[in-house]
Order: sequence, then structure tokens, then C-alpha cells
Amino acid sequence: MVTAPTHSRSSHAAAGRPAQFWLMKSEPDECSIDDALAAPNATVPWTGVRNYQARNFMRDDMQVGDGVLFYHSSCPAPGIAGIARVASGIRADPTQFDPASPYHDPKSPRDAPRWLLLDVQALRKTRLIGLPELRARPELATMRLLQRGSRLSITPVSQDEWTVITTELMTLR
Repeated sequence: MVTAPTHSRSSHAAAGRPAQFWLMKSEPDECSIDDALAAPNATVPWTGVRNYQARNFMRDDMQVGDGVLFYHSSCPAPGIAGIARVASGIRADPTQFDPASPYHDPKSPRDAPRWLLLDVQALRKTRLIGLPELRARPELATMRLLQRGSRLSITPVSQDEWTVITTELMTLR
């Protein structure tokens, strides 16, 4: 059974809030679950978020230790590919200042950066759980990922959704 990283529960309890859960999308040709696992300490900076609502989730709601469903998007086989955790607080995303980056934002001032990042630590690769399999579960019907028009790269996941995905779907073969 996969649950939230155990060390996050005590840190969140000390902070006065329970662990939270997130689905974070990454294009595997930019950063796959395998890339994240191969990185030093299996930790990667989550760069390139250019949606205000997703940025606000990072800025206002995500905390070290929160559970993450690592989702491969914009690829031939999209789906949940691994489990991770939030590994740092937020800081300015340097790609916004780099003219050579596809994430460059010339309107973002260095003294008041518009875009943020946090580090994500991959914990393990899972079997790929695609959208058809997620949609087939009635208890996931309200999951934000599955809502019409949902394109956010970061979305909250409820405790119940996390439990269904990590204890039921990930154990199926």
C-alpha cells in the first residue's frame, strides 16, 4: 500500500494541517519519472509553470512533504507514472529570466518575479495509469484532472482520490 510519505504526516501535523495531495503534469521529453529518479537525490526543480492558478497552488497551498502523483502529459501514453513528494518551498523560476528558454517571460522583473518553482522528489515509478482507467472508477468522477476543459499542470487531489489511486489502482496489473 502506498500512502503519503510518512515523514510528511508528522511535519504537517506540527504545522497544524494534514498532508495534502497533488497531481503534477510533466511532459516526459522534458522531465519523466525516470529522469526525476535519476537526478541527484531523485529531486528536480519544477520549472516552466506559466499558469497563475497553478502558480498560486505552489505559492499558497503546497508544502514540503505533500504527496504528488507524477503525471506524464502531452505524450502518446499520458497517465500517472509515479509517486513523488514536494521537497522544497518556493523560489523564483530562473527560466523566466533566460531569453533562450521556452519559458522566458520578458515582462517578469527580477526584483518581483512572476513565476515560481519548487522541488519535487520522485519516490518511485509505478505502472502507467491512463485516463481511461481513471475515468472507469466512479469514485474518481469529481477528480479535477477528469473534468472537461481541465488543463492545469498542477491540481489538488483529495485524500479519497489519493487512496483509490495509490492503494487500489496502483496494485492492479
